[in-house]
Amino acid sequence: MWFTNAVARPRTITDERILNAVAAVIDRRGPEFTVADVAAEAGVSVGAVAKRFGSKSGLLQALTRAGTEDVVRRMREAGSVREALLTWFDRLADPVVATNNLAQLGVDLIDPELRALLARHYAALEAELEVLCAAENLPPNAARVLAALVYGISMDWSVRPRGDLLTRTAEDVDLVLKGMR
Repeated sequence: MWFTNAVARPRTITDERILNAVAAVIDRRGPEFTVADVAAEAGVSVGAVAKRFGSKSGLLQALTRAGTEDVVRRMREAGSVREALLTWFDRLADPVVATNNLAQLGVDLIDPELRALLARHYAALEAELEVLCAAENLPPNAARVLAALVYGISMDWSVRPRGDLLTRTAEDVDLVLKGMR
């Protein structure tokens, strides 16, 4: 047959492109997004997205895994506890984006697989933070307290946005770090 020596076409649409599209659509629509929205954002067919990720849950699982890797990498690059904490929610500086992502988090918590991935995500961030806290001679459990602080700030700011999220986070983290030192 004429096609037996055919070489598969190289993948021109990367997973990263599709996952960036998922994040952009969640930023705009929150949990109401569809696979069709993601495909349109990425400039690909719905079939291509479905073939690669299977479903909306598959997209969210892949996004969570990639997000964990990205934040851990950026924390390491930040090099200090303070700067690492500021990487956690730096892309949520717009109240609408923050609210849509918070709404998506609420939906994610209902799905057992996504909830388990989120638990691993939070554990990875806290583990990385523990390394940084130890390097700065902060007290035991400082990572847990600082993580809770940043999660609380992001939640409060999402509901009651006053000022800039990163400024608020930096001010509160500085205040707590001062007390810990």
